[in-house]
Amino acid sequence: DIFVLRNAGNTCTHAEGSMVGSLEFATGKLGSRLILVLGHTSCGAINGATQTYLSKKDGDTSVSSALEGLLRDLMEVAEIAASEDDSTDFDTLSKRAVKTNVFHTMEFLLKYSKTIRDLVSSGQVDLQGGIYNLETGQVDFLGQHPDQEFLFGSKLELPPSMFKQDNTTFVRTTESSAISPFEALKILEEGNKRFVLGAPKIAATQDMRKALVDKGQAPHAAIVGCSDSRAPIETVFDAMPGDLFVLRNAGNTCTHAEGSIVGSLEFCVGKLGSRLILVMGHTACGAINGATATYLADKTAVTRAEPTCALEGLLFGLTKVAQDAYQELGQNASEEQLAKHAVKVNVFHSINFLLKFSQPIRDLVAKGELEVQGAIYDLESGQVKFLGQSPKQAELLASKMHVPPGVAGASDSSVLFGLHGVRTPEDPPLPGPQALKLLKEGNLRFAKGAPEAGKVDAQMRKALADVGQAPHTAVLGCADSRVPLELVFDSLPGDLFVLRNAGNTCVHSEGSVLGSLEFCIGALNTKLILILGHTNCGAVKGATSQYLKNKGSTPAEPTNALGALLMGLSDVAGQAEKELSATGSKPSEKEISDAAVKVNVFKSMDYLVENSKVVGQKVISGEVTLEGGVYDLDTGRVQWLGQSPYLKRLRGL
Repeated sequence: DIFVLRNAGNTCTHAEGSMVGSLEFATGKLGSRLILVLGHTSCGAINGATQTYLSKKDGDTSVSSALEGLLRDLMEVAEIAASEDDSTDFDTLSKRAVKTNVFHTMEFLLKYSKTIRDLVSSGQVDLQGGIYNLETGQVDFLGQHPDQEFLFGSKLELPPSMFKQDNTTFVRTTESSAISPFEALKILEEGNKRFVLGAPKIAATQDMRKALVDKGQAPHAAIVGCSDSRAPIETVFDAMPGDLFVLRNAGNTCTHAEGSIVGSLEFCVGKLGSRLILVMGHTACGAINGATATYLADKTAVTRAEPTCALEGLLFGLTKVAQDAYQELGQNASEEQLAKHAVKVNVFHSINFLLKFSQPIRDLVAKGELEVQGAIYDLESGQVKFLGQSPKQAELLASKMHVPPGVAGASDSSVLFGLHGVRTPEDPPLPGPQALKLLKEGNLRFAKGAPEAGKVDAQMRKALADVGQAPHTAVLGCADSRVPLELVFDSLPGDLFVLRNAGNTCVHSEGSVLGSLEFCIGALNTKLILILGHTNCGAVKGATSQYLKNKGSTPAEPTNALGALLMGLSDVAGQAEKELSATGSKPSEKEISDAAVKVNVFKSMDYLVENSKVVGQKVISGEVTLEGGVYDLDTGRVQWLGQSPYLKRLRGL
């Protein structure tokens, strides 16, 4: 009646060829129509495997006999059982592992036997599980494998131990069938389990390597990992040549290698057809530890030193993930706790970057043809913890960015708009030179009558309201209605922190101006301050007229606020006249007024540096850029003045 196959633990772990071959004989030649995988309560093999799993967690991985090897390889089912509720109770765990082992064996049969798969999928054979109770004598029938339909998609025909060494079928080439994202993920999970157990399946042969040369590659997954020599990606996933398209750098980041990383991944998922991108960090990451230490040091420093080498630049670029980790854990977290959490934050940071700045990747993810997921490799246990998708994936799919900032040309300045289409604290701070580049490009578009900023929708406004602001530039400009700053720079809400008064001056509003700018470059982390004057400035013209009128006499006390404002500005007219007269000519009132616009810009710049310790230190150290400019009412163009002569001397330029 019954064709019986038996071994310790009713498993295919070591007798796979015999088991599978015998079952193919029974269901084929003998015509059997049911395969039952039967475990039993109080199974000695499972108890032993469970004990081995628990002892392994304490560091005992030695194997001195074939029996111990069998128990070690069965340990996987105890590990799976433990993952269901993190139980470490031996009795509970071993009891659950009996059922897990039954389904594990059923999965093996469906995955590695094309004959059995075809018979089950066609309805000619039923594959079921059961558990025999030693005490009652009853069998608890478990039914089919819960993932049976998924397992029908396997393309494997033989158990791993029966792969012929000259068989090139088991390397992926362009002739291989496409693998779904979730099948690729499952292959990685299984490969990592083999690595942890110390039981890799098969080595590459010359024929396999030749097949990859002749037929080309078709990797099932692309992995962005760390350069750390302790995290060898192909080894960690027990992968064959041709399986994985691997990108590695210190910190598995897109911070500095953005163009290379994103472009390479677009090639992999586009040209090579890979359907899974996995960003993998690892425990005890040196780059993250260094970035965390850098962040904490900068946090307490009065000024931040500029990087003196590429390594320091890399660590500074990674400090954002340490900052995010700090904000999530709070100020009581130790440096070790911050660094550990920052590893996970960094994985999602890299995933978010890919989704934000790559249209091809976003399109494939939106269509369900590509998965972008995260993982962390544990250096000590060898296990990979899979993190799944980014929590922000849904909103990132709405991004309008096409290329990363580092590869964006002048016509691509819109790439630097924020994650939500407007800048918020979720976007990294823009360095001063990049922010200045944005202003110059925006002004050029404005002058040409070709703005690109576009309309602001409700979602963008909501992001600014809920997430907050992160302006890339603070502008001190004139109140003149002919100089609408956001329009002049073709900017969006959230881009510019704007201060305006008549004459773009600090003369009478110094407390307000200084305090506002200190808030902007401190709390809002803005890296560029622009002082912008403009031609035909009414305030400067009035101050010039008053200066010339009162020249050589004691001016009367002003009788109103306007008079006081003009008197406060009169010294810029005097400085302008002095500079023009140095050429030997007698300047006209208009010439003095025109020159005074520039003098006034430099005066406001110098005032900020001299009278605000916060602004002065950040500007002199180079952390914040202080730039001057004059807007031409006639042409719409800004004349960029650079730094003031005084500031250049302070900085030794």
